[in-house]
Amino acid sequence: MVVLQSDLHYGAVLRKSRVRSDRRTGCCRPAWVGVCPSRAVLRGVLAMNGNGKAENKKKKKSKICTADELHYVAVSNSDWHLALWRYLPSSKGPKRNHPLLLLSGIGTNAIGYDLSPESSFARFMSGQGFDTWILEVRGAGLSMPGLQSEEVKQPLNAGRWSVTPQLFDLQERLSTSLEDFRKELNLIVKNNWDFDHYLEEDVPAVMEYIRTLSKTKDGKLLAIGHSMGGILLYAMLSRYGFEGKDPGLAAVTTLASSLDYTSSKSSLKLLLPLASVADRIQALNVPVVPAGALIAAAHPFATRPPYVLSWLKPQISAEDMMHPELFDKLCLNNFCTIPSKLLLQLTTAFREGGLCDRSGTFFYKDHLGKSKVPVLALAGDQDLICPPEAVYETVKLIPEHLVRYKVLGEPMGPHYAHYDLVGGRLAVDQVYPYIIEFLTHHDMT
Repeated sequence: MVVLQSDLHYGAVLRKSRVRSDRRTGCCRPAWVGVCPSRAVLRGVLAMNGNGKAENKKKKKSKICTADELHYVAVSNSDWHLALWRYLPSSKGPKRNHPLLLLSGIGTNAIGYDLSPESSFARFMSGQGFDTWILEVRGAGLSMPGLQSEEVKQPLNAGRWSVTPQLFDLQERLSTSLEDFRKELNLIVKNNWDFDHYLEEDVPAVMEYIRTLSKTKDGKLLAIGHSMGGILLYAMLSRYGFEGKDPGLAAVTTLASSLDYTSSKSSLKLLLPLASVADRIQALNVPVVPAGALIAAAHPFATRPPYVLSWLKPQISAEDMMHPELFDKLCLNNFCTIPSKLLLQLTTAFREGGLCDRSGTFFYKDHLGKSKVPVLALAGDQDLICPPEAVYETVKLIPEHLVRYKVLGEPMGPHYAHYDLVGGRLAVDQVYPYIIEFLTHHDMT
């Protein structure tokens, strides 16, 4: 195992994307709608039908999406269409051999990877020449079931891009959040899912879709996962290693992820009592935890006097690591409702044996060592959700010659909390260089 040192520096500039500013909201929008890569004049998006074949569907790109293209992928044996945000590689960046897939954390959408033009992990990676894709799993962001009309409907968890003083009026904030939750609840009651649905259906569907478009020589992708996104990648490596199959990944980077939190002091251990609560919620046919609505409603109490919920902010970002307006935007736009089945399965990561499948018989950490895919695992020194000891608990299972491990943060600062590895103000100089170096090396091999 290679433990990375903190003396690596890498200079890069975000490429100027094709966006125009909306002065009313202060955010930027793409100057053109999602397009079919082969024929831009169609100004549509590609979708994958149930047989795994690409078909053109002319869909108007949602104003929520800030990517260069918005694609939809149909999932076999379901009516879900998964949203893929695509950021085209910069012509000024190095030529890359593999596309890059980004996976987000539990109950979040694509916004966390593209918070603003000045704070966008996705834009940074496309600026470095990577054909970059963000997956929004079922129930998150712009993904939706039964996509039939020629217009993209108002998405789940679409959020409000501008952050204005009016939103901090508690009554309006709570009313808006509860209305969003009510709409999501109507859908999720009918379409409940767990972690294995993401692992066995959503991720494989989009990987096949991206492979079909990219036509790489070896048919492989690079992948980065934050939080649950990294857990998904670990679980995929374990499952394919157990089956003796090639997962189709050239290299993987995980940010604040682990398959086993039992030895750590993770603040998420507070979720364990919720497991019984979630069981009761399911019994009442209300199979969700409204994380997005709760965080949005609680946000003013965490960031403004008298700071009743001041404990919430360090769960997401360390002190002075995010501009207040960007932190506000993240809290008000990035979080979604979480199905209780998903929550119940993820709580197994805090019990003996670590995360297991829905049957309770396959423990993902038991077979991670059989994977042959190189892994870069990054942790934040002040990550309360996935502390470094939790990250290392999984890292130590991977063959030493295949894994690199690095804890970001210094004793006297700066420090890195859970989201800072993705969107902290110093990430572009202190985190991204490790990722670029690692992916570049394995992109060429």
